Amino acid sequence: MTQSPVYDVVIIGGGPAGLTAGLYASRGRFSTLLIERGLFGGQIATTEHVENYPGFPNGISGMELGQFMMEQAEKFGLKTISAEASGIELQGGLKIVKTSEGDLVARTVIVAGGSQRQKMAVPGEEEFTGKGVSYCATCDAAFFQDQAVAVVGGGDSAISEALHLAKFASKVTLIHRRDELRATGILQERAFAEPRIQLLWDTTVESVEGKKFVEKLRVNNVKTGTKSAIEVSGVFVSIGFRPDTDYLRGILPLDSAGHIITNERMETDIPGIMAAGDIRHNSAKQAITAAGDGATAALSVERFLTESR
Repeated sequence: MTQSPVYDVVIIGGGPAGLTAGLYASRGRFSTLLIERGLFGGQIATTEHVENYPGFPNGISGMELGQFMMEQAEKFGLKTISAEASGIELQGGLKIVKTSEGDLVARTVIVAGGSQRQKMAVPGEEEFTGKGVSYCATCDAAFFQDQAVAVVGGGDSAISEALHLAKFASKVTLIHRRDELRATGILQERAFAEPRIQLLWDTTVESVEGKKFVEKLRVNNVKTGTKSAIEVSGVFVSIGFRPDTDYLRGILPLDSAGHIITNERMETDIPGIMAAGDIRHNSAKQAITAAGDGATAALSVERFLTESR
């Protein structure tokens, strides 16, 4: 039986936080393995155009930015595998990371798994996922050429999704439960100036309906109680994210929403386990701050490993 190697660092999650942690740890000459279950680059890889990441005055596609981060980290020796983490066990001074590809043994772990799209949790949403219900306009907008679609949400992600969809769809109805958007000013200006985007204020979706594919949404005005239907071929849900920490309950300290609680060094209550990025309590949920978290976590790992020798 082949014995598993003992890594200095195992990083869970391949978004900006995880890849930056991988860059710093590998440059520090620590044996480092990063696991990612989906796209390397994380959520940013599904973003069409990133214009607020320093160093790219003309912006850059999220996919390309994620690829650059990965290439840079691998240049210094970062190893990566595609796998899904399912738990962490403590064994003496070592951490056993349980994954879909087997157990990984590490001296330290950086949890940077990010978040998943929050769902509306209404009738028809699950049934029509992939049949008109989507959580990624960059992935699916082209399927709705010259068709009417809806976007649910009012933050930066929702407005970015609506603006991207407006390049393809004949009409984009932006459904928001409040009477003002939460998105940054420049995105709001663009949305208000786009003739294909129409705002539907104070409204929530009650159900998604159709035969084989999405045909309409049942909606409710939260102020008047008026119910109505909107005919659309697709609905893009962008109402926030929830931390991907279900597998860590009972292992790491979590806040009421499931975010991992850390100190300013990204250290958790468990020595040798750090957390970084959107998964962390009070994260700003921006690519640049996630990268900063990743660097801080890797420096804390270096301090821990050096002091443990």
